[in-house]
Amino acid sequence: MDKSLQKGIQKEVAKLVKEENPFPKKTFAISKFTRMEECNPTEIFTNLQCNSTMLYLKCFMVLNQSEKPFIAVLCFSIGGLCIIENSLVLFLIFSSSKLRKKPSYILLSSLALADTLATVTFVSSFLSFHVFNRTGASKEIYLLKLTGVNTSFTASLGSLFLMAFDRYICILRPSHYKQLVTRRRAVVALLVLWATALFLSSLPLLGWNCCSTQSTCSQLFPFVANSYLSSWIILVMVLLASIIYAYMHVLWKAHQHTTNMKKHHLEESQQNPKRRIDIKLAKTLSIVLMVLVICWLPGLLLMAYSLFSMMDNSIRVAFAFCITLCLANSMVNPAIYALRSKELSSSLRRICSCLGKVLGNSESNQEAESS
Repeated sequence: MDKSLQKGIQKEVAKLVKEENPFPKKTFAISKFTRMEECNPTEIFTNLQCNSTMLYLKCFMVLNQSEKPFIAVLCFSIGGLCIIENSLVLFLIFSSSKLRKKPSYILLSSLALADTLATVTFVSSFLSFHVFNRTGASKEIYLLKLTGVNTSFTASLGSLFLMAFDRYICILRPSHYKQLVTRRRAVVALLVLWATALFLSSLPLLGWNCCSTQSTCSQLFPFVANSYLSSWIILVMVLLASIIYAYMHVLWKAHQHTTNMKKHHLEESQQNPKRRIDIKLAKTLSIVLMVLVICWLPGLLLMAYSLFSMMDNSIRVAFAFCITLCLANSMVNPAIYALRSKELSSSLRRICSCLGKVLGNSESNQEAESS
């Protein structure tokens, strides 16, 4: 074949290949960001279509091979304890006809349920994504998983908000507490809370994401728009500020009550028993609040930082560990209730005593049969 003819054919083939690929820059972008340390979610998303999910999701898999086993053991251990503890709290409340009728414990059961669901959804999705690096899911599946995690944690914060409001009324207006806080109102408030949490958490799946709105994408959560993330941060901060405001008043009243008791030299037996219980419960929930702030503040600060500045992989790794603190918060809550709630502790001791008697009777029956 003539060399000139061969060169002409090669030019035509090259021209056809070039015409079939109208987006040559995207091919360059894919090869450019195949290494994890060079992957920038914001930059790569501008070079890829929304349906190119696999490479985009890999930008958020920042854990190395030495970090993955550690965080997997951390999630499994904390998550296992969290499920056991919160399930036990739910069992203790609903197995007692007295406790499940009290508004305070109805709200507490909502918190335990939210923490249980948050643990299951968070651990499964977090380990699947960051440890096992599964990217086969579509954008909709990923946002659906995020909806489940977000709903549970938002409901957990909302339950703490309602519990703070409950204690606020109980301490500041004790004479009107039974009229204002009833079982029916507690149930209605929880239904509204869970419906609102589900709706707000579903917004990215329903269309408020950076693919549908063509807005800036989050550096921490795939497909999540920065506008939605900033709105969620504001919501959480408002809830935390409201809880802190309520508990500051509760603690101040508890301090005043203790001071008055010391001033008048009243014995413990002379004090109003219900008043003592309310103050003790207020102190318990204040400890829960302190743990909540410690567990949530690092993650919230990094979320806010991501809105205004570019983040390297080291900060994203730090964020991956910080959000496991939210899981630790769900584990600590029921432990505080079991240690400081007199009614829950007595219910637990009663159940353990019954189990001990049942096991003792079964062992004695086996010994009698063997003899």
